[in-house]
Amino acid sequence: MAQAPAASPSPEERIDAVLRSQAGRADALIEVLHRVQVIAGHLPPASLHRVATGLQLPLSRVQGVASFYHLFRLEPPPPHRCAVCLGTACFVRGALPLVRQLEQRLGQRLDGPAGPAGWAIEAVSCVGACGLGPLLLLDGVLLPRLPLHDPAALECRLDRAGLPAAAEGAP
Repeated sequence: MAQAPAASPSPEERIDAVLRSQAGRADALIEVLHRVQVIAGHLPPASLHRVATGLQLPLSRVQGVASFYHLFRLEPPPPHRCAVCLGTACFVRGALPLVRQLEQRLGQRLDGPAGPAGWAIEAVSCVGACGLGPLLLLDGVLLPRLPLHDPAALECRLDRAGLPAAAEGAP
């Protein structure tokens, strides 16, 4: 008689396993938060409470660390992410005009909520490819050396990358 496949562990069970692997080490807080975010997609309040309890830390410390570092998300991520590098090299190569072009194209603002098509425009401080700027990441795919001096070529490049245009009449 064949056995039914074992159910995969729930996110809570996976988080508990991460906490057990750290054996209450308070100095592992950032590593644990990173692993929890990978499991849950972000750091919801229940997960922060679970981490605080598991590492025997005050909830205020866990929340403080999670809210301080910009790589941690306290809200669920948008379905699609349009991240513009605003590091120094990209900034001097035209990252701000790129942001304005994306805002116009998607009909939404930098660091605002995701629009109707599910895309959010976010700023990142540096992606570590300064010689290729200005840089854009669309759902994690790097678009280097964008032709900001040629609006038609830029639009064509964004079309090919799958970035939608705002609906008629969008802000």
